[in-house]
Amino acid sequence: MDERFTAGFWDERYGSATRIWSGEPNPWLVAEAGDLEPGSALDAGCGEGADSHWLASRGWRVSAVDVSAVALERGASSADPDIAGRITWQQVDLLTWVPEPRAYDLVSAQFMHFPPALRDPLYARLARSVAPAGTLLIVGHHPSDMHTTMPRPPDPDLFFTAEQLAERLDPARWDVLVTDTRARPTTDPDGREITIRDAVLRARKRA
Repeated sequence: MDERFTAGFWDERYGSATRIWSGEPNPWLVAEAGDLEPGSALDAGCGEGADSHWLASRGWRVSAVDVSAVALERGASSADPDIAGRITWQQVDLLTWVPEPRAYDLVSAQFMHFPPALRDPLYARLARSVAPAGTLLIVGHHPSDMHTTMPRPPDPDLFFTAEQLAERLDPARWDVLVTDTRARPTTDPDGREITIRDAVLRARKRA
């Protein structure tokens, strides 16, 4: 197993700083889930919990799962007391964990990057965990980011397009609502303002 996908790797990374991510919810989660009726949500690869906090603040009951115990502890300890009771934190290896089928009204996977041999079965398991009429939302770095000055792993297999993900959804069971490549401004490590792009898939499981 590539060490980049292990609990030890991520515990060390999260333990190397007080905070790794911004503390703000991912923008495409806000854009795509803001109009959904709150229910049960799975935040797969939740990291330090900003997305879980945002969902819980909007009334969702959230299962927040991640491979890193350090990240989960950070997410749990930083949750506002008013929403803490709506979030359950669980350490899992997403590459082997099987979530309960048809259990969640929203399944969100934000910026998880694996090669296809690992990514495809993982996303298939997540898709099966979406309840009838529920939403699957997957966001990741677009392959075009490899040609910007933003540091990315030099491994094209780790990146995907929304169209590639949509092709793996059974059209008899899913309505694909969004397959986008969305531009997002950011600053690279040298302080230059650049544009990166994210792959965004949103699909609804048929009732």
